[in-house]
Amino acid sequence: MIKHDSQVSMHIDIRLKDGSIADSTRDFGKPMIFKMGEEVFSEKLERALLGLKTGDKKKVMLFPQEAFGESHPANIYEIPKTQLAKMTDEYEIGTIILFAQPNGQQMPGIVRAIEATEVTIDFNHPLAGQVVLFDLEIISVD
Repeated sequence: MIKHDSQVSMHIDIRLKDGSIADSTRDFGKPMIFKMGEEVFSEKLERALLGLKTGDKKKVMLFPQEAFGESHPANIYEIPKTQLAKMTDEYEIGTIILFAQPNGQQMPGIVRAIEATEVTIDFNHPLAGQVVLFDLEIISVD
């Protein structure tokens, strides 16, 4: 049974309000493994897992603030096309572009709009601002 310090292996399907699957561990052919209490998931989702055991399935609906957060306007930038052209010559609305950070890591940004001289890039999580349904299947509990 899942407790506060359990090691859990589970499949997760993240569904949108229309029922479509936004992400799934099944696409990678293996479940997600994590330790409870390490803040991998929101408090509400971890509470919903408590008491479940191998083979159990559960659906948990999360509002934006309980899942991927709200979309923040401060994370949306207008970038001159000339600057973007140095990185990629192919983009359209919905394209995800990786931007190099000063620390060497890359941050994904989604093209939201294309104007004559600027491109609007959204650095919010792609699921920010959305109500999501976590469809869970417990594979093992240690």
